[in-house]
Amino acid sequence: SDQEAATRKRDDARVFEADFRYAHIWTIVVDQPTAGIRPTAAPSPVTRVTEGTSYTVGGRPTWSADSTRVAFSAKPTSMIRDDRSDIYVADFVAGSVTKISASAGSESNPQWSPDGTLIAWTAEPTTAKPIGDGTYPSYIGNSHLIIYNVAQNAAKDVSSRDYDGSVSAPQWSADSKQLFFVGGRRAYSEVITFDLASGRYTQVTRNRTLSYGSRSHDGKVVTVTMDAPDTPSEIYVTDAAFANFRKLTDTNPQAASFALGNTEVVTWKSSDGIDVEGVLLKPVGFTAGKKYPTLVVAHGGPAGVFLNNYRVGGLEGGQLWAGQGWAVFYPNPRGSTNYGEKFLRANINDWGGGDYRDIMTGVDALIAKGIADPDRLAHIGWSYGGYMTAWVITQTNRFKAAMVGAGLTNMASMYGTNDIPNVLVTYFGGYPAKETMPLYTARSAMTFIDKVQTPTLILHGGNDERVPTGQAYELFRGLKDRGKTTELVFYPREGHGISEYYHQKDRLTRIYDWVTRHTLGSGKITTQ
Repeated sequence: SDQEAATRKRDDARVFEADFRYAHIWTIVVDQPTAGIRPTAAPSPVTRVTEGTSYTVGGRPTWSADSTRVAFSAKPTSMIRDDRSDIYVADFVAGSVTKISASAGSESNPQWSPDGTLIAWTAEPTTAKPIGDGTYPSYIGNSHLIIYNVAQNAAKDVSSRDYDGSVSAPQWSADSKQLFFVGGRRAYSEVITFDLASGRYTQVTRNRTLSYGSRSHDGKVVTVTMDAPDTPSEIYVTDAAFANFRKLTDTNPQAASFALGNTEVVTWKSSDGIDVEGVLLKPVGFTAGKKYPTLVVAHGGPAGVFLNNYRVGGLEGGQLWAGQGWAVFYPNPRGSTNYGEKFLRANINDWGGGDYRDIMTGVDALIAKGIADPDRLAHIGWSYGGYMTAWVITQTNRFKAAMVGAGLTNMASMYGTNDIPNVLVTYFGGYPAKETMPLYTARSAMTFIDKVQTPTLILHGGNDERVPTGQAYELFRGLKDRGKTTELVFYPREGHGISEYYHQKDRLTRIYDWVTRHTLGSGKITTQ
């Protein structure tokens, strides 16, 4: 294309949030060879289904039972921060494309029922007003299940007060009478079913951490990926009732020889009396009554969650620490998902408030139980977890070491430079303006930089657009110029996550070295 040719010769000036590329649907005929006869080498006919600049297609289209139509979701722009999306049906016989959803928010993940009469999808029913460019503040709440009757051209929201959770990527049963999906339930991810006749949601599994894969055509066999605190993620098959699981793969046989610490789902009362939950990873060879150095890890999101699952990889590689005699604490403070919509929305207009106190009271509870040593505590986190870590070191000096990973440190400058500012519009009551600036300022770590005493390691992806590098520069400059102990490391080519092998290895090693050196003292190892 002309655009690709211009890019090759570097004549590629880009108008920010204007030069969009639009994704569209095409169909191709797949030959069905007769047994013993090789398919023809001639190219199959290709047909364009959608076109234009009124929307860009996202996700996977879903076919009607008679293969004459497809349903799909599409957005008006390709901007990551634009959460608007609708459901459309393309009719190959009529040659038409029709929008069948009507809400202002995000509607996605369409799935056509096997009998062809219904389409299910998920929706985020926002009631917010659009901001000046037509996009909406990000939706913070449970996603709803929508059932669309094809013959009646009518959609129905079938959410229920009896199920206080989100619906994700619904899948149909073979008889089109039920839908099932994986939903977060506290420290686990479980299979939930929705029965069309009764309108009832039912949790099918208990204490599992799994992800849906696919099902057989007759619906009798389902594949999932699943892990457990003592078992890495593998592929399993199960029956339609998700009652009997059989492991198919053993991709990490060496894991059987690992010495692992045990995990425990723990609960405590926060400062205002609400119940908060988290996961405690105990040291290998844990002895009750003995105090252990404790690493506190804040999750991202903020609408993230820590599950009671296998903890060898990831940011900190929790079992690495457990093997060296550390306890690792994974709190799920208010604002976390999996605990109901009220809890999920409880940190709106309150970043660094109740969520911070939830984590601190969780640490207090572990100290009271005689597990965490109050003189050997460290705090780390990535993304919103990095925000929380930066906030923590400006509010307390109880931690001997900290790591701020891809952290938000100045909320006003963060709003103007990142790729999803609509999220902050929701959490801070609007974009930065006279009415909202007091909150943006009051909940920024940089406002309280003079209070920091904790040695702080700062890690960041060099090409991060979600949390731009300026956030790391501001924190580093603020600490360095005040004579504080700090180090800033950028990982070239990396975005918001760290994907390259040597960068992952460096991050894991660098965090461990920094935290142990400043928490335990130079030259000391935990097992002493």
